[in-house]
Amino acid sequence: MGFVHLHVHTEYSLLDGSNKISEYVARVKELGMDSAAITDHGVMYGVIDFYREAKKAGINPILGCEVYVAPGSRFDREITGGDDRYYHLVLLAENNTGYANLMKIVSKGFVDGYYYKPRVDKELLREYHEGIIALSACLAGEVQRYLVRGLYEDAKEQALEYQDIFGKGNYFLELQDHGIPEQKLVNQRLLQMSEELGIELAATNDVHYTYAEDEKPHDILLCIQTGKKLADENRMRYEGGQYYVKSQEEMTALFPYARQAVENTQKIADRCHVEIEFGVTKLPKYDVPDGMTSWEYLNKLCYEGLDQRYGEEAQENRERLKYELDTIQNMGYVDYFLIVWDFIKYAKDHGIAVGPGRGSAAGSIVSYCLGITDIDPLRYQLLFERFLNPERVSMPDIDVDFCFERRQEVIDYVVRKYGEDRVVQIVTFGTMAAKGVVRDVGRAMDLPYALCDSVAKMIPARIPDMKVVTIDAALRVNPELASAYQSDEQIRELIDMSKRLEGLPRHTSMHAAGVVISQKAVEVRDDDTPEILQKRVMEQAEWTILPQAIEDIANGRIKIVDGIVKYHN
Repeated sequence: MGFVHLHVHTEYSLLDGSNKISEYVARVKELGMDSAAITDHGVMYGVIDFYREAKKAGINPILGCEVYVAPGSRFDREITGGDDRYYHLVLLAENNTGYANLMKIVSKGFVDGYYYKPRVDKELLREYHEGIIALSACLAGEVQRYLVRGLYEDAKEQALEYQDIFGKGNYFLELQDHGIPEQKLVNQRLLQMSEELGIELAATNDVHYTYAEDEKPHDILLCIQTGKKLADENRMRYEGGQYYVKSQEEMTALFPYARQAVENTQKIADRCHVEIEFGVTKLPKYDVPDGMTSWEYLNKLCYEGLDQRYGEEAQENRERLKYELDTIQNMGYVDYFLIVWDFIKYAKDHGIAVGPGRGSAAGSIVSYCLGITDIDPLRYQLLFERFLNPERVSMPDIDVDFCFERRQEVIDYVVRKYGEDRVVQIVTFGTMAAKGVVRDVGRAMDLPYALCDSVAKMIPARIPDMKVVTIDAALRVNPELASAYQSDEQIRELIDMSKRLEGLPRHTSMHAAGVVISQKAVEVRDDDTPEILQKRVMEQAEWTILPQAIEDIANGRIKIVDGIVKYHN
């Protein structure tokens, strides 16, 4: 049996993990492991990047999160303070159901439970436990907290409760050893508890950086997070230098008394298989007037718009409009155009300034007739095919500019129309860029400001043919910087430390106007059983869609032409 890392923080544990996903996956591959997990603190920002990178490397990606569990309800505030404000718990998705449930848990932690951290509670865990494997986490886990305080019976009670939530065989007591004295005591108690309660053990290393030599740059990262300097005695730190991606041999040597706990990590990994589908467009439906289909309504709006836009010339432009509409229908984008038309119409009806349209969308007469754009594609001989054609794989891109002062009104309208549970805004990440990271690292190392500033200024703002300027690139193009790096030991250390932290996400923010509208979700009610929910899904989806599809095929409205499914209304 092998060993698999199941407790791993990446760069997306912001300013806490310096373990870059690409380096992490490469290191796991180098160590001969067939699986690896991601369990960032309270978030799942890095899951997709990790999934893609792991799959590319032939590694089984285990998708997880180290969540914060509130001692009572996630809705409570100021019930307690300090360390007891929340407990850590590692959750791993065993399958796609578990992955969906994990996303719900994490999302509700932000929406319902945010208080210093995105907190969940046991009620939420019980509701969305299916398909999830849980580990008791580090010394900040609830069971471990009780053990540190000598409250063994209380710890047993909590362990049994977690086992009850996730089910027998889906909850593991987690052993860790980073040279911390408390861990020695806790591990002894966990071994005893495992024997008494029949709850299996899993040995993990609380990974925060990739290589052992990353200890110092990671320590600097913690200083950046807390606004401290390396010289400060009373500051947050991970002592011992043990928080890196260890080999199976190192983990086996750490736990000679618990070999089964090491082997259990491989057994858990072998159970975890999540398949994420990419490249499939899943558009929401637009709510059209009664008695009409989306296709009929789009045609109505477009031909009315054609008459308004072109007047006497409308008739001669009908062929171009029909060609575009047929292409849009065959490619499945009817509702997409209606949705865009709707929120642009809302903005114009309420006096919110909207741009005239830009990019390839200006080449579409459909966009022009709908009022999505105000540029006549025929007058300027713009090509529709540049915007949309049957050979295009990606969705058509319609760039829309709203007045920034009233843009939120449009977003609020979309939320009201499609529902809070179906509309979200996109997160963006600020990163530690070359100039900034040098200044941050220098501050943490307590180097003179003038020195750090002079080094940062040697890094050019732009380098030809490079989208992002890196420190390595700056060393190549600026002889002065390269010379200082070679001759000055202090500058060399500053740059070396900065290079290890360069590119890490620093903070999150909300995208100004990046909005996602999802398909209709099936309502999940408090008293639903899996059987009842399955029946409702059938009633709302298959029992409605399938008969309609059969009728359309029988009446020749759905045909397969050259391997492409085409719908003829």
